[in-house]
Amino acid sequence: MPKGSGKQLAQNKKAYHDFFIEQTFEAGIVLKGTEIKAIRAARVNLKDAFAKIENGEIYLYNMHVSPYEQGNQFNHDPLRTRKLLLHKKEISKLIGETKVTGYTIVPLKMYLKNGFAKVLIGLGKGKKQYDKRDDLKKKEAKRDIERAFRDRQKM
Repeated sequence: MPKGSGKQLAQNKKAYHDFFIEQTFEAGIVLKGTEIKAIRAARVNLKDAFAKIENGEIYLYNMHVSPYEQGNQFNHDPLRTRKLLLHKKEISKLIGETKVTGYTIVPLKMYLKNGFAKVLIGLGKGKKQYDKRDDLKKKEAKRDIERAFRDRQKM
């Protein structure tokens, strides 16, 4: 199965708007207790999440996983820091790339693959305001072209 495929649970559209994604990595995630049940119910939000490298390990911050409704008093903290699982080679490559100014590690989407929760993280370089405006113009022009083509096909 190629990386990024599987039952998609959450997507971070804001990341594609704010960053140029240059490279992607598929990472496993360390979960506790009822978190996997909440994730399988698609009760996860990646909007403000980011990853940081500490002591040779990658951690995911601000990923919100809602508490499981049928859980008990041992439910998880919704915004806790979660460890990402990558090969040592991939982590060292990310360490080298993030040393360059302007690069950051951003989660792009979360999905289930063979029963395991996976996070697709991307190495992104921040966009300037004019880059964002330019992307919006291109997207709008493409939408107008498709609309005109579709209207022409109806005739």
